[in-house]
Amino acid sequence: MTLSCESSKNLNLRLAILILAAGEGSRLGGYPKALLQKDGASLIERFCRSVQSILPIEILAVTGFYSDEIQKEILSFNQNLQTQVTWIINPSPETGQSCSVRLGLESLQSDYDALLIALCDQPNVGLNELEELLREFNDRSDGQEIVMPIVDGQRGNPVLFSKKVIDRILAIPGMVCRPYMDQNPVLVKKFETKNSAYVLDVDTAHDIQTLGLEIKRSS
Repeated sequence: MTLSCESSKNLNLRLAILILAAGEGSRLGGYPKALLQKDGASLIERFCRSVQSILPIEILAVTGFYSDEIQKEILSFNQNLQTQVTWIINPSPETGQSCSVRLGLESLQSDYDALLIALCDQPNVGLNELEELLREFNDRSDGQEIVMPIVDGQRGNPVLFSKKVIDRILAIPGMVCRPYMDQNPVLVKKFETKNSAYVLDVDTAHDIQTLGLEIKRSS
């Protein structure tokens, strides 16, 4: 499958996307970050729509807390997507994000070449940011299997992984991406950028206001 974005004209790349959406949102007073609204649409809908022109072969969301609400939201827009979203429920989301990452990696069904792991609460990450990561992946050196954005020294998200390195991670019981990256820095291409979208996420009510988001309460 040839990606439609400009950065990948010379690269046949089957892309899968894993969205982490299992968190409790406790610092927001207990609200699913994926359902925060921007310009009248939830963050998860905005992200899933924005990636469609890249033609991913799979989009998988890991839910946990608020799984019913998030699944209902996905169903509300899924039929209009070329690549529809599937989901898996983390039965123990309280154990932390690493559990969701591992479950997501084990649950992917497609024969992908590269995997994008994204957070559900980055409202300014969209098509432009993904195209930048794909360009960096296309231009990586031999031996580099991971592209990680770095903004003023801060690690960002999403992160792009080759299938080869995901297979290595899965071969190690209990291993997930971040500790593997820390243990194998030679595999990581650090994408230095000034694009703050990679490091802006939602943790507090102040972030909601600063990023121009809204909480949509059920009627």
